Amino acid sequence: MLEVVAQMNRPLAERRVYGTPVGPPTGQDSQFQHSTTFPSRRQPPTEKTSPASAIFCRGDLKMITAPASISALQARILLIFSTLLISAPGLAKADFKAGAAVVDVTPDKLPVLVNGGMTSRSLDKVKTRVMARALYFGDGKEQLAIVVVDSCMIGRVLLDDIKALAKVKTGIPTDRILISATHSHSAPASMGCLGTDADPDYVPFLREKVVQVIAAAQAAQQPARIGFASAEAPAYTAVRQWIRRPDRIAEDPFGNLTVRANMHAGANWDDAVGEAGPEDPQFSLISVQTRDGKPLAVLGNFSMHYFGDSDISADYFGLFSEGLKQRLAPDSNFVGMMSHGCSGDIWRRDYTKPDSWDPALTIDAYANGLLDIAMKVLEGVQYRDDVSIAMAEQRMTLKYRVPDKQLLEWSQRIMNEVGDRLPTTQTEVYAREQILLHEAQQAEIVVQALRIGDIGIATTPNETYAITGLKIKAASPLAHNMVIELANGGDGYIPPVEQHAFGGYNTWEARSAGLEVKAEAKITQAAISLLETVSGKARRSYGLPVGVASETIQSLKPAAWWRLNEFTGPVAADFSGHHRDAHYEAAITYYLEGAQSAAFCGANATNRAPHFVGGRLRSRAADLGTSYSVSLWIWNGMPNDGRDVSGWFYSRDNDHGLSNFGEHLGVGGKSGHTGTLIYQHGQSAEERLAGKTQIPRWVWSHVVLVRDGEKVQVYLNGKLEIEGKAPAVSIEEFMLGGRSDNDSNWEGRLDEAAVFNRALTADEIAKLAVQ
Repeated sequence: MLEVVAQMNRPLAERRVYGTPVGPPTGQDSQFQHSTTFPSRRQPPTEKTSPASAIFCRGDLKMITAPASISALQARILLIFSTLLISAPGLAKADFKAGAAVVDVTPDKLPVLVNGGMTSRSLDKVKTRVMARALYFGDGKEQLAIVVVDSCMIGRVLLDDIKALAKVKTGIPTDRILISATHSHSAPASMGCLGTDADPDYVPFLREKVVQVIAAAQAAQQPARIGFASAEAPAYTAVRQWIRRPDRIAEDPFGNLTVRANMHAGANWDDAVGEAGPEDPQFSLISVQTRDGKPLAVLGNFSMHYFGDSDISADYFGLFSEGLKQRLAPDSNFVGMMSHGCSGDIWRRDYTKPDSWDPALTIDAYANGLLDIAMKVLEGVQYRDDVSIAMAEQRMTLKYRVPDKQLLEWSQRIMNEVGDRLPTTQTEVYAREQILLHEAQQAEIVVQALRIGDIGIATTPNETYAITGLKIKAASPLAHNMVIELANGGDGYIPPVEQHAFGGYNTWEARSAGLEVKAEAKITQAAISLLETVSGKARRSYGLPVGVASETIQSLKPAAWWRLNEFTGPVAADFSGHHRDAHYEAAITYYLEGAQSAAFCGANATNRAPHFVGGRLRSRAADLGTSYSVSLWIWNGMPNDGRDVSGWFYSRDNDHGLSNFGEHLGVGGKSGHTGTLIYQHGQSAEERLAGKTQIPRWVWSHVVLVRDGEKVQVYLNGKLEIEGKAPAVSIEEFMLGGRSDNDSNWEGRLDEAAVFNRALTADEIAKLAVQ
């Protein structure tokens, strides 16, 4: 009994048993959770597989009754336990109520301006009605509202006006109202974006309608219960932002060769080396029912940018929402909602497998596929009606990346020629944007988090990359999470800090992509901190679980072991226990799918790896001596004949130069030994040692370099590939992902890099080469 009381007295976070921390925690036995993984239709040339949902447990509470005769001490223990049952967070009976409503926000006056394109356009036909949908929650102490509007983006100033009006009408505090846009590219324009201005007639119309839907949802409140479900839906989302080859850099709107990454670059494999970041295939659903089990509302969240539709349309978001009503409760006031997940770098087409593209895929078929998934996972949701709610908000001022004097003068010259008309070319659009950024200088942005029981929702006012959502969900102290983007503002793309260096549309300075370089980091931390506030718990620490292959590396006692699973740099943590952290240079992107996930992380997690885009990982090898081994997994993004050397992935030499005493390991290119391993000692390319086995592009291969005095051995996938002699190397500087002189640095991924201060045996190497 004392153990039971002690367990109950611990925070829920400490009682929860976690599987993998990658992605949001789910609970097989949770009162809220039902999780399913759906098979992927994608078969990329990588070893890319969809991770199954991680399994988490939440201890079930059982009623304890006292025997007929108990001692005074036992009675006191039972009294304490009963008190804990009543006072434990989330267990106290709450006056939980919910309401839902939908209001048509299709404009009465046509044509209407529609943004989502480079230049201005108007539409005068309606394909699907656009709506504002709202959920209201109250627990007797707090009340809040969540609104999803079929719109491309809605600016903060307009949203603040709406919230102020809604507060007068409903009493809901302005910082307890969340309003987001679905990001339909075929919805009426309520804010200016690139070449399209806000429609002056639509803005006041939308303002009034959104206030109406908040009030209607509040008025519809009734005793309710709530549950959470999630599924993996990788066949419905993919990364659209790809890294371009270093010899295929494109021009930006200002005439400069800066575009190292761009959306849809993967459509031409010859131009690209790989995806710029991870996807987030989690499809999350918050299901709300009346106390007697009738469907009231479902709020979905998925990371897929938009499908694309003609005329005025709510895109797949609206089709999903209406379809859910037809399937669940057609003859009721049920409200289906689909919010926009973090998908600034995401679209529906998988460029890793062009053969999987279905040109006949319709928007209706896409929406129906998601509906099929939703209906299946909703069958297993378990509900609770004893939940409390909390919400918090943070406002911050962020600077714009404003033009320098020369760029501003260039922009002013162009716009002087444009005069009073709207811009009609990309050059004119971005010239106008420079002037607007210069005039504004900075922007106020809003970040929110809320809690409903142990369900967490965080927001960003931006088009946020999938990795940002993964960061927030991985750190959240709450059991179940979703991240809604384009909420409480429309403040444009915010790439992770490191991806600003790659340029591309998502970084071109404009109101739609103009916030300071560190905006993503600041907004991410704000969202996580707000989740801590509403939960009353500290964030979770991220780390990959240890699989069989990881245990093998540990058993061989490495001098350093970098799993390379970081969300960002500059530190690559050493997992050997020797505290030899390495340092990531710039020009690296993070958290791509890594090597052999099941072997390194177990069945329910995805191994992660960085993609090197010209940067390197640097460390020191002061105590290796002349007998050592380097083990790592390589994934080459360059065509084997794309340049003279396809890429160097290991180097032990003095930085910024190429000495006569260093060594280097890479993959040969068109100058010789095309597509095979090459080993070079010193400066002479003519004396390279080379293998014979072709290393396929976009496939993980395991490589081990063994040095024992002057003896050189290189193993590929567990088999001896190169053998020869070279002088021993004693230089301390040690690099992965490039050569010491930065010539032909690696363009691809590396993973699970380990250094041993001895020569590994053939049997040990065979164990490391997981097949």
